[in-house]
Amino acid sequence: MFAAMSCGTFVVPAAAHQTRNSTFKVDPKFEPQSVPYFAHPPGTIVVDTGAHFLYLVESFGKARRYGIGVGKAGLSLKGEAIVERKAKWPSWRPTSNMIRRNPRKYAKYANGVPGGSGNPLGSRALYLYRNGRDTMYRIHGTTEPSSIGRSVSNGCVRMINAHVEDLFERVPLGTRVIIL
Repeated sequence: MFAAMSCGTFVVPAAAHQTRNSTFKVDPKFEPQSVPYFAHPPGTIVVDTGAHFLYLVESFGKARRYGIGVGKAGLSLKGEAIVERKAKWPSWRPTSNMIRRNPRKYAKYANGVPGGSGNPLGSRALYLYRNGRDTMYRIHGTTEPSSIGRSVSNGCVRMINAHVEDLFERVPLGTRVIIL
């Protein structure tokens, strides 16, 4: 488990985030902020799916915390992975499992969706691998910022586009990711 404390946090003021058709104001607790953190070595990403937070451990005792949206029950990746690929404005294609679970919603996208403002992966994606193989799970932006703080996705870790852009610039390839 991780040890995060609520004392001594630095909170960035809540900002309005653009969606395709409107502006959404995220709960301030899900805005990026510096928090005390002592559980993992610097450079590690820790995804706490239950609490809906992603931590980038910056130094011993300190992490940058972001709010996230995660997979519905049973759809989230658990354990460890490595960031082996990063992409700006990535293209997206639903997995075979997504199409099988909900063909009405996903079959029409079977050939993929090019990168851009309407793409479900948003502005950036970090691709998670295990033993050199793509897990098909991503840390990525979203066109649905209201999903932050909720368990509603098909398993990937969603972030507000501006937040995933910040994380993208801070994280090199080879970064260890721990998903709780």
